[in-house]
Parts: sequence; C-alpha cells; structure tokens
Amino acid sequence: MDYNLIVVGSGPGGYVAAIRASQLGLKTAIVERSELGGICLNWGCIPTKSLLKSANVFEYLQHAEEYGITISGEAKPDFKAMVDRSRGVADGMSKGIQYLLKKNNVEVIKGTGKLKAKNTLEVTDESGAKKDVSADHILLATGARSRELPNLPQDGEKVIGYRQALTLKKQPESMIVVGSGAIGSEFAYFYNAIGTKVTLVEYLPNIVPVEDEEVSKQLGRSFKKSGINVLTSAEVTQIDKSGDKVKATVKTKKGEEVHEADVILSAVGISPNIENLGLEELGVKVENGKVQVDEFYQTSVPGVYAIGDIVPGQALAHVASAEGIICVEKIAGHHPEPLDYGNIPGCTYTSPEVASVGLTEKAAQEAGYELKVGKFPFTASGKASAAGQKDGFVKLIFDAKYGELLGAHLIGANVTEMIAELVSARKLETTGHEIIKTVHPHPTMSEAIMEAAAAAYDEVIHI
Repeated sequence: MDYNLIVVGSGPGGYVAAIRASQLGLKTAIVERSELGGICLNWGCIPTKSLLKSANVFEYLQHAEEYGITISGEAKPDFKAMVDRSRGVADGMSKGIQYLLKKNNVEVIKGTGKLKAKNTLEVTDESGAKKDVSADHILLATGARSRELPNLPQDGEKVIGYRQALTLKKQPESMIVVGSGAIGSEFAYFYNAIGTKVTLVEYLPNIVPVEDEEVSKQLGRSFKKSGINVLTSAEVTQIDKSGDKVKATVKTKKGEEVHEADVILSAVGISPNIENLGLEELGVKVENGKVQVDEFYQTSVPGVYAIGDIVPGQALAHVASAEGIICVEKIAGHHPEPLDYGNIPGCTYTSPEVASVGLTEKAAQEAGYELKVGKFPFTASGKASAAGQKDGFVKLIFDAKYGELLGAHLIGANVTEMIAELVSARKLETTGHEIIKTVHPHPTMSEAIMEAAAAAYDEVIHI
C-alpha cells in the first residue's frame, strides 16, 4: 500500500482527520481538487464572518454618536474593499492549512478522487491525467454544495448561491433571500446592514426555524426593526428574469405577491457531494442522499469511511472535525467515544447573534419532560447596557426532576462565544443549581447564563 490512510477532501473534516491520523503514526495523504480548506475556509464559514465583521464596524460607525464619538463626514460602505478583505482572510487561512499539513507530514495530492476498489483511489488531475493510489483505509470527506430548487435554478447572475454572494462585482440595490437558515439569515443581515434593500422569504412560520420559537421570533423582530422585509409562511412559486431585474412571485398567507430585485439569493440548504465517487460501483450503501456509516464512520464496505456533510447528522464544520478525529482514532486502534449528536452547538452570526444546544422547549415538552425554564433578558445586563447591545436573552431549559440542562438558547451580542460553556455543562451533566453556584465574572454578558439558571429556580436577583 502507498499509505495507511487517504483522505478525500480537505475541508474542516478532511484536513483535521488527516492531521490527527498523522499524529497517531499513520502515513497519510489528502486528495483535494480545489483550494485547501474546502468550502468552509474558502467559500463559507471564514469569508462570511469577514463580511459580517465589516457590517458590524459599519453599524458601529453609524451609531458613533451614541457612544460619545463625533465623526466628521459620512461613513460609507466600500463593497469591493469588503469583498477583497474577505478573500484575503480566506486565502490566508487556506495557506495556514497548507502549512499545517506540511508540518504534520501529510502529503497533498491535487486532483479529483474516485473509488476504484476498497483500497484503491483513482485521482484525476487538472490535465485529465489519471493515476491510482492505494491505502489500507480511505476516508471520504467531500462536503456539500448549494442546493437548487426546481423552480429556482441558479444562473450565477440573477439567481445566485452563497459562493456568488461572497464575490459579487458590485453591491446590489435590492436582494431577495430565499431561506432563513444560518446562510440565508447571515447574508440577509450583511446586505441589509450595508444598504441593500433585502426581502427574506421563509417557507416555515418563523425564521431560523431550527431554533427555539422564542429565539426565532426575537430575531424576526430584530430583522424587521433593522429594515429587512421578512416574509414567513411564504414560498417563491415562480421567477421572471426577462427584464433588467428579476421578479419573484411569492405565495403568502394573504395571497400572491410579486417582489422585484436585482438578484435572488437561493439559500435553501445544501446537497452532499456524493456523485462520481464510485460509491455505487463499490457497493457503498447510500440512503436519502447520505452515505450510511456506523458510529465510527465506517461505510458498508470495510476500509472505506465517510464523515461530514455526506453522512447523516448536522452539516456543520465542527461536527465534521469531531467525526474525523473519532474516525481516525478508531482506525489507529484507540477507543474514542461515539459523538453525542444531541450536544452539538449551532451558531448563526447575525446581529443579534444566535447560539443554541440541546432541546428546544417544544421538543423537551414533546419528549415528556417536566420542565423548569429560566430566561434572562440582556436589557437587565449591565455589560449589555454599557455595550449598547441590549437585544436578546438567555433561555435555559431544565428537567424539573433531576435538574439536567436539557437545552440552552441564546440570542444577543457575542452569544456564539458563550455557548461553549453550556455545551461543556451538558457534557459534564451539570445541574441547574451547579450553574447558579458557579461564580460568573461581573460585568459580563455571560452572567446572563447564571441568572437564567437562577430564574428557572425562582432565585434570580436582577429581574
């Protein structure tokens, strides 16, 4: 065999798995057809956060007088400079992955990989030349792409996906965003913040529909307050691209409406990249568009593994990384714990931010728990008042019988930096009273976690 392990795909699942495998003594190679770091580093998580930071700074400048600062002249967004900065950040991160792979003795093979046998991968380079490489184990981490709806085909110009939204040549005056998950909501926030007229269309009754209902409604109010036209229980039934602008017919509870914009961003989810991998030929089991794996990510074919967006579970970068580490540790003969998919944090980097882990209140009720629910608003937080960012709250859900933290739901400034405390608390089976008795620093936003726990047990001080 040429290698102990070949990883196909260098996103957060693939490159992390490859580095960990090498650390464990496996001779490892990674096959990548495009930029190192995959979609997340190049076209997803990282460049979007760069754009969102630019929007944050612009918003601060617009409200500078509220902080006692006078700015002479008008602050204006420079869209090209924002995009250029985000591409620079992404490029820097990709080079960082190249350095990490080299440092950890992971060989990079440029090209597109396809399973030829359970221990053989055919790699086709840009010129079309093919070569076979072999390994004791092959790990597929090929990620996903923007999903297209039949009535909303993407042409890259008037109807775009997230990749085009990151690199538009000029800022559109108006935009319709279809889908209000993390991707749709983040782009809706960004473009609205820099002056684009944004309409957000969501099929379900609330935006960010996977979140707790109170959080969803709070973000909806914040979006409407900021000027976003939010349409829920709505769907785009047809589009007309014949004119200079694109027209979307939107079916709502009130009837059909026609909305016109420079561009439509389709953000209706992702499609796993499982085509042309040789799965069918090798007999790898696939159901509902996902590769089926065991708890340590081995497929139905021994020696072939899969992680990340192409397997069942949350399609999140940190999930793919965790899966990759568990997978290669098992291959190397270690005894890792299977991943607890019930304790995965989710984050949406809008303003206000959204972060959550565990069960929503509705899901906990449906599961038959008797609940204690505590909620602490940031309007009562000294740090939030000082920062001028009082939108939002912390909501904690406990099992009344044993005090187990069943779910945590946060909306507000910097809550994506706070959620890990609650993920750790759930991992350690911490109870509500233990959170109450954990001294939190003052003044911080994180005090709201302690206060929300106290509210659940009628011990809250500051509301």
